[in-house]
Amino acid sequence: MNVGDTLPPLEIPVTRTLIVAGAIASRDYQDVHHDAELAREKGSPDIFMNILTTNGLVGRYITDHLGPRAVLRKVAIRLGAPNRPGDTLTLTGTVTAVHEATVEIRVVGANSLGRHVSGTVTAEVPA
Repeated sequence: MNVGDTLPPLEIPVTRTLIVAGAIASRDYQDVHHDAELAREKGSPDIFMNILTTNGLVGRYITDHLGPRAVLRKVAIRLGAPNRPGDTLTLTGTVTAVHEATVEIRVVGANSLGRHVSGTVTAEVPA
């Protein structure tokens, strides 16, 4: 890998099941992640994905590209537009640094509302 290399985009359908399952798996029982009626009462048009699910999807994106031996050393992300059911999250990445077996990748994830997530992932890729 070289600085400036880009990873192929990954499109992930944002389903109601993905949002709810991610919230349950991460023990995030906030109603806005599983109850559409309560989410609407709180001002959202529907349920939306939690940050831990997004974090997991970013990690998956990187390890899918780098391979099963890659070890994520740091994931630093920031959320933007919400991920709601029926949308598609498209993740893209650009290599920003390479030092021996360590690579840093800038990740951006967008949906129809705009940028959902941005940040960097540092991973070690053993030889």
